[in-house]
Amino acid sequence: MQITNPSPALYNEDLAPATERKWGAFSIFNVWTSDVHSLWGYYLAASLFLLCGSFLNFIIAIGIGSIVIFGLMTMVGLAGSRTGVPYPVLARASFGTFGANIPALIRAVVACFWYGAQTSAASGAIVALLIRNPGLASFNHSSHMLGHSTLEVIAYVVVWALQLLIIQRGMETVRKFQDWAGPAVWIMMLLLSIYLVVKSGTFSFGSEIPHDALMKATADAGVPGLPGSFAALAAVAATWVTYFAALYLNFCDFSRYSTDERAVWKGNLWGLPVNLLAFCLVAGVTTTAGYSVYHEVLIHPDQISSKFSSLFLATLAALTFAVATLGINVVANFVSPAFDFANVFPSKIDFKKGGYIAAAIALLLYPIAPWETGAAHFVNFIGSAMGPVFGIMMVDYYLIRKGRIDVAALYQEDGEFRFDGGWHGRAFVALVIGMIFSSILPFFTDLLPSWWGTYGWFFGVGIAGVAYYALRAGRAPAYAT
Repeated sequence: MQITNPSPALYNEDLAPATERKWGAFSIFNVWTSDVHSLWGYYLAASLFLLCGSFLNFIIAIGIGSIVIFGLMTMVGLAGSRTGVPYPVLARASFGTFGANIPALIRAVVACFWYGAQTSAASGAIVALLIRNPGLASFNHSSHMLGHSTLEVIAYVVVWALQLLIIQRGMETVRKFQDWAGPAVWIMMLLLSIYLVVKSGTFSFGSEIPHDALMKATADAGVPGLPGSFAALAAVAATWVTYFAALYLNFCDFSRYSTDERAVWKGNLWGLPVNLLAFCLVAGVTTTAGYSVYHEVLIHPDQISSKFSSLFLATLAALTFAVATLGINVVANFVSPAFDFANVFPSKIDFKKGGYIAAAIALLLYPIAPWETGAAHFVNFIGSAMGPVFGIMMVDYYLIRKGRIDVAALYQEDGEFRFDGGWHGRAFVALVIGMIFSSILPFFTDLLPSWWGTYGWFFGVGIAGVAYYALRAGRAPAYAT
């Protein structure tokens, strides 16, 4: 739709409702292949698979989690398809025309942190390949700068620059890149799995991995309880759902370009429950076969590829997983802050400039590499606030507004979403209430049980959503026809 006389403080062409809609089901499907098939995604998938304890438990825990993910993503995806607006603009409906900058910047902070972390992971896979050469291995050991080896710095900058090349031509280039990268990663995943299964001579689901070795290798997954126990299965499902917390907010950044709602449904169906189950299965089987071959729990794919005696296979694996990690960075950690920063000063920052800001922050963070320090605790704290934001936005869109929004008013300073000077106080009260239970109490006190943190995102969604609905009771908005 065309927006008439929008406020310059709320509008630019990138934030306007999408008019070019070329993202069919295949492109939506590849949003998820790009988002999941990264080095960290593989680690988490393999860990959760093995912690299920059996194939049946895997189907139950990961299956339930994947169905929940599908439902939540479809909710926000349909909102994006119907309105055609990106996440920070959609957030104006519940937080106010200017208040929406707060949840947008929360998402942007998390994205910038993980942009650097994922770039580091991708460049690390390249470095692991390069140091197979004795000369480069010696250079990597002897030369250092910015707190890293010089080879690591060079690889990081190269990978960082490649991502800018992908994004600088806009969202259509993102679609084309992921439509190529998604299938390529799946092919490499299957080749890696088949190679190790054939070499090991077994096809199994982790039962032969010693308990102590398994628990040590999967410690960072944050799943309590013995593998296969009810506590572990519940935590596996919850962890899998929470892993996608950031995309629940800004999936509308992509679905806004969908050809129609059916493309969102179909792309999500194949990209989430089907793809997620298959990806976890392949990751788990590959890790199990890797243990049989190398007698180590190699939970990261680059660890496995570094063991290959064949330089060709090692190169293929390293490059493929580097590309996969670029995919998740573009989808999850570049597109979102590009729109989020543009939303703060639309008249001065467009999509490209917003993306450059995110990339620049990731580059500046590299010398201190906060993703390798306790700063991750801070980012997880900020990230946990995404649960309450999601709860408020979905309650507002589906329960308060019944799925109907005056899109034109999202770009008017004195329209329906002005509230109190552009800020919706009730939404922020609900946000604070939700954050108390999703972030503040779990992270800074011992008042809640130890297992609470595993489900903190869910409590944030539910408590903030209920609080917002209660605060809005009897104040239903006027709908545009």
